[in-house]
Amino acid sequence: MLKFALRNLLSRSLRSFLCLMGLTIAIAGMVGLFSIAGGLEETVSQTFGKISGIVAMQPGAPIPLFSRIPRTWGDEINEIPGVAIVNPEIWSRVNIIDGKPVVSPPRFLFGTDLPTRTRLKHGIYRDAIYAGRFLDLGDQGKLNAVISRQIAEQHQKQVGDSIEVNGQDLTIIGLYETGSILLDVAIILDINVVREITRFDPDSVSCFYIEQSGEVKNDPLVKSIKDQFRDRELASWQPASLALANRSSSNLLKDLMQAIDQGLKGNPPPASNQKKSSEVSERNTTETPASDEAEPEGESPSALEVRAASDWGDRLETFTADLDIFLGLLTGIGVLIAMLSIINTMLMSVMERIVDFGILKANGWSNRDVMLLITAESSLLGVVGGILGGILGEIAIVIVNWKFADQVHLYASPGLLLFGVFFSTSLGILGGLYPAWWTTRMTPIDAIRRG
Repeated sequence: MLKFALRNLLSRSLRSFLCLMGLTIAIAGMVGLFSIAGGLEETVSQTFGKISGIVAMQPGAPIPLFSRIPRTWGDEINEIPGVAIVNPEIWSRVNIIDGKPVVSPPRFLFGTDLPTRTRLKHGIYRDAIYAGRFLDLGDQGKLNAVISRQIAEQHQKQVGDSIEVNGQDLTIIGLYETGSILLDVAIILDINVVREITRFDPDSVSCFYIEQSGEVKNDPLVKSIKDQFRDRELASWQPASLALANRSSSNLLKDLMQAIDQGLKGNPPPASNQKKSSEVSERNTTETPASDEAEPEGESPSALEVRAASDWGDRLETFTADLDIFLGLLTGIGVLIAMLSIINTMLMSVMERIVDFGILKANGWSNRDVMLLITAESSLLGVVGGILGGILGEIAIVIVNWKFADQVHLYASPGLLLFGVFFSTSLGILGGLYPAWWTTRMTPIDAIRRG
C-alpha cells in the first residue's frame, strides 16, 4: 500500500513538492519559534544552576543593576544564623569601551568586595577563569579587571592588555567563561574602584550575595533575613515612567527628558535610603509596585527582597510558559495554511483519479482500502515534511546561535523535534481524511461516469 501511495505522489511530483514545501516551512517555523522558549529555559538552567547562594536587593527591582540598598545592612545580615559570608556588590551599565558606544549586547561593571569574595567557597567567575588569574586582596584600589571571553574577543584583548571602559584605562589580569550569555557580560573590579568610576553612592550597594553555612535550609534562612528588615524605610524600586507620574514637579517636560536620558544611559532611578515624610511614605506604599512575592497576611513588608537561585529560575520558567502560549498562536497560522495545502493537494489528486478509484472498487477494493491508500499518501507527505522541517529548523538554529552567539541562544530539544514529526504526520492524516471520505461516498459506476 505504501509503495502504491508513493508512486501516486511521484506521478504528480510538482504538486506534491509544493505541498511538501508548505508543510516543511510550517514545521520549521514551529521548531524555530519554540526554540526561543527552549533557549531561555536552557540558559536559565545553565545560569542559576551555577549559583548556590542567595541574593538580597531592593524590593521590586528586576535585577541587581536597578537596586540600591544601604551598605551597612550587610553587617546585620552577617549576624543571622545560617549566614556564612556576605559579599557586597555594585552593578553598573558600561556605556563606552575603547571609545565605542556599547548598545547590544549590554556590558556591565561588576564591583565586588574582595575580602569577602576571596572567602567564598563557590565563586562563579573565579571558578570560570581560563587565562590569567582572578582578583585577590592585592588588587584592592587598583584598576585591574577580569573580563569575559566574549568581551575579550569582541575587542581583541588578551591578558596584560589595557581596555578603556567609561573613560578609565583598566589592565586585564584574567579572562573567564561561564558558558551563559547572562553571566558572560561583566567586567569585574574591586568594589571601591567601581564606586569611584560610576560615582556610586558611598553609603549604598546594589545587592548582597549571601553564601550559606549549611546549618539552616534556604527557605527558613530567607525568611529570617526578610524578618530582620521588616518595618525599615526603603522605597520599592519603580520604573522611570511610574516614578515620573508620581512626581509633582512644575516642569513636566524637563522631568520627562531627564527620565528618557537616564533610561538611554542605562542608569536606574535613584532610591533614597533616608526616612521619608509621612506623605511620601504613604504614596510609595499605595502607588509603587511591591515585590511579586506576597508577604504573609498580618506581617509588614520587608525592606529587602531575598531570593535563592531556584526562585529566579521559577520566575523565568513562568515567563517561558506564557511565552509558549504566544508562540503556539503564531505557529497555528502556519499550521493552518499547511493543513489547507494538504487538503487541497489530496482533493485535487482524488478528483483527477476518480475513474481509477471507480475501477479499483469495481475490482474488489473496499471503501476501507481506498481510504487507506489516500490516507497513506497524505501521511507520507506529513512524515517527510516533519523530518525536513525539523532538519531545516535545526540548521537555522545553529546558524542563529553561531551568528549571534553573544545575544541569543536558541535550543530545540530532541523532544521538540520528535513532536514536530509527530505533529506533521497527524496533519497529513487529518488532511487526507476528507478527500478519502468524499471518495468512499461514490459507487463504482458513479465514479466511472463522473470521470
